[in-house]
Amino acid sequence: MNNLSKNIKHLRILKKLTQESLAEELLVTRSRISSYEESRSSPTIDFLIDFSTYFKIPIDIIIKNDLTKAKDVSFIEVGNKRVLFPITVDSDNENLIEVVPAKASAGYLLGYDDPEYIEQLEKIKLPFLPKGKHRAFPIKGDSMLPMKDGSYLVAEFVEDIKNAKSGQSYIVVTKDDGMTYKRLYNQVEEKQSFLLKPDNSSYQSYEVPVTEVLELWKFTCSINTQEYEEHELKLSSIINMFTDLGVELEALKKSLV
Repeated sequence: MNNLSKNIKHLRILKKLTQESLAEELLVTRSRISSYEESRSSPTIDFLIDFSTYFKIPIDIIIKNDLTKAKDVSFIEVGNKRVLFPITVDSDNENLIEVVPAKASAGYLLGYDDPEYIEQLEKIKLPFLPKGKHRAFPIKGDSMLPMKDGSYLVAEFVEDIKNAKSGQSYIVVTKDDGMTYKRLYNQVEEKQSFLLKPDNSSYQSYEVPVTEVLELWKFTCSINTQEYEEHELKLSSIINMFTDLGVELEALKKSLV
């Protein structure tokens, strides 16, 4: 039984469908489903298109990958399709974190939903992280000072981007700009967009339509690859002080309303 036949059967079972019920959904006979699952015949192009559309999984993933170890939660919805999101584990069955190296970050937009691209990324284990799907991204530039250029940000995948929390920092992957790390403000209900604000006031805030967002990752921790200079630590302390003061003033403002 090849990958394709195994995958058809496995995805059907994941959805708790019988061969007959799947056949009804796809407007084919039960015998055709049985024939495909047992490799007695090859699925037609029309069937693969309908099957892919029904399960919201790209045809190339269904054909190229062995999905029999995937659970329903192994797939994430990106736009109007579901893509395979493999969670790799080590010999102790602990989740491993994929690291997107700086030299590969430019190609992330092309390979973010490609299992083969993800499988080729280096992996690390950070036992102190909370449960969830994490990935490490390189930070470029100084728009999020005191986060240093060259640092790595470890972030947790956000399944429903509409639930993003205002005032927290995220890695945002968009169609046009690729990866960016900014403080996010949720404007979904009012404007169907996010306001992305740099912590460094030298840079301007800007809005991104929700429809442009491919992935959203919430900050968990950072890994600095360079030591801080004394003056940078002082700058960090000042920024943090003003940030805390702003939060306190906002809370006070709400309490007076």
